[in-house]
Amino acid sequence: MSAAHRAPQRSYRSRRTRSRAVLLAAATAAGTLILSACSSGGTSGGGGDTNFITGDNGIATVAKGKRNAAPELSGETIDGKQLSTADYKGKVLVVNVWGSWCGPCRAEAKNLEKVYQDTKGQGVRFVGINTRDTSTTPARAFEKSYGVTYPSLYDPTGKLMLRFRKGTLNPQLIPSTLVIDREGNIAARALQALSEEKLRGMVEPVLAEK
Repeated sequence: MSAAHRAPQRSYRSRRTRSRAVLLAAATAAGTLILSACSSGGTSGGGGDTNFITGDNGIATVAKGKRNAAPELSGETIDGKQLSTADYKGKVLVVNVWGSWCGPCRAEAKNLEKVYQDTKGQGVRFVGINTRDTSTTPARAFEKSYGVTYPSLYDPTGKLMLRFRKGTLNPQLIPSTLVIDREGNIAARALQALSEEKLRGMVEPVLAEK
């Protein structure tokens, strides 16, 4: 085969290699977007003297007496009702940030409902914050599908998440779950989908406090 004939073949192989590299890079980028789709939540960050300790289970906790106050979360629920977390003062409150589009949120939904049903008689209340859904229709369909009965505030742009001060146990990802003590202070936070066991491990120590 002549050198003149081999040159176009090398050029073709080179172009094909570059094309594969471009396609691979595009696929990798798309995969990254899919994996991180449920981790683009609030823009408030940590930093400073946080006082919290993150355990091996990924759950951060703060000792009583060193906790920061949770902001009041209020507005319209996905069912069109008005709700304020100020009405739950004196109760242990679990706040879960979720979106109907979020896979991990779907994975934990029934676990949250189960723990809610098991603890509401002990004075534990649950409130969801539905975010990044462009309307309440998919959010209501989500709750119906997974049997969620506790209320959720509708927060499509994440404004409620920004009420949490930087340096506190603020909700930074979707899903995020916070446990707020009877005095209205943030006692624990998880930035992951929760099993029943992990959620109970967050709630029960706070519930046992006097």
